[in-house]
Amino acid sequence: MTADLLAPLDLAFWNIESDRHPMHLGALGVFSAHSPTAGAHAADLLAARAAAVPGLRMRIRDVWQPLAFGGAARETDPDFDSLNHVRLHAPTADFHAVAGRLMERPLERGRPPWEAHVLPGEDGVSFAVLFKFHHALADGLRALKLAAGVMDPLDLPERTPRSIEPPRPMLALPDVRRVPELVRGALSDVGRALDIGASVALSALGVSSSSALKSTPTGTRSIAGVDLDIDDVHRVRKAVGGTVNDVLIAVVAGALRRWLEERGDGTDGVAPRALIPVSKRRPRAASPQGNRLSGYLIRLPVDNPDPLARLDRVRTAMVRNKDAGPNRGAGAVALLADHVPALGHRLGGPLVGQAARLWFDILVTSVPLPGLGLRLGGDPLTAVYPLAPLAPGQSLAVAISTYRNQVHYGLVADASAVPDLDVLARAVTDEVDSLIAVCDQ
Repeated sequence: MTADLLAPLDLAFWNIESDRHPMHLGALGVFSAHSPTAGAHAADLLAARAAAVPGLRMRIRDVWQPLAFGGAARETDPDFDSLNHVRLHAPTADFHAVAGRLMERPLERGRPPWEAHVLPGEDGVSFAVLFKFHHALADGLRALKLAAGVMDPLDLPERTPRSIEPPRPMLALPDVRRVPELVRGALSDVGRALDIGASVALSALGVSSSSALKSTPTGTRSIAGVDLDIDDVHRVRKAVGGTVNDVLIAVVAGALRRWLEERGDGTDGVAPRALIPVSKRRPRAASPQGNRLSGYLIRLPVDNPDPLARLDRVRTAMVRNKDAGPNRGAGAVALLADHVPALGHRLGGPLVGQAARLWFDILVTSVPLPGLGLRLGGDPLTAVYPLAPLAPGQSLAVAISTYRNQVHYGLVADASAVPDLDVLARAVTDEVDSLIAVCDQ
């Protein structure tokens, strides 16, 4: 039975979890159904195919060995039963409402930490699947790969096999000629860690954030989905410049302003800090299952009443972050996990989780999806709403995906702190319409 130690950031995600703040990612996929029994057929397929995906058989166990004391490792579960992970629910007219309640429940830590919930539609012409993956098992890209493993096979052209280079011999001891280089690297790591720590401290100064983005944890969850036409986003991008991601982030800023104004909350001086995760995963890495994340930290210009000015400020902030790179600045604080020993993660996990509210106010993340159409049991996937976990003390997280010429926003909120999530969802659409109207003038 093979096992591999969790990378430092995976271990951090495993240890900061609590009952009120489960650390699982989610994705709600909606399918067109060829018959009223398509949902039940999909559940059978998922259970049958999951057993053949090695990554779905991996559980996480504690490690108390001397060199990894207090750590954890992934290993194949000898008692794996896919029926413990795939569940068929009663028909529903509201996929998002049911999925919100399911997102509240932490995954069972003694089993491979993932679940697939199949939700048949009452209309008989659609069904949905809610996938949940613990962040210690997979980041967004890895979760996508695991979910794709249980979809219908794609008819793809065969790839030309690549030549494999023979492995290089491993030295038992480091080459003494590299000692100066290693010392310089260690000093550089220390300097980067100090730089990140100072940036985190400075990022909290002079920032105003609405109380609507902060909450006393209740453990309740609600979710909402928003659909946009990617052509509308491109119209704005072509008119004002920047990237598609700049436009999508600016839409979040404008939607928050509209939402707060409809609530009667003030927006003067409100510039919440948004964490924009950045993947540092290398293609064909030796350990693709480990989280390799950094991030950019920007202030969302919620206080600015001009939609084009908001977009310009977001674009400028993103250019500045990209010029600095993902290894420095307050957004790169996740990289500090590499400098903490395993036992430190175990003992300090709860404190680290509570500190998230001091670091950022809202998460805004993008999840890339394949351009090819996916199917399950022959039924086409029509929409995918990515769902991000909530950090302690925060009431809202936003995840964005682009699939088949549509942009899908997945909004996750503390249901008690944000009882009007539908208002925010509507504000996303209104903000895009406003940007298009201004650009067409």
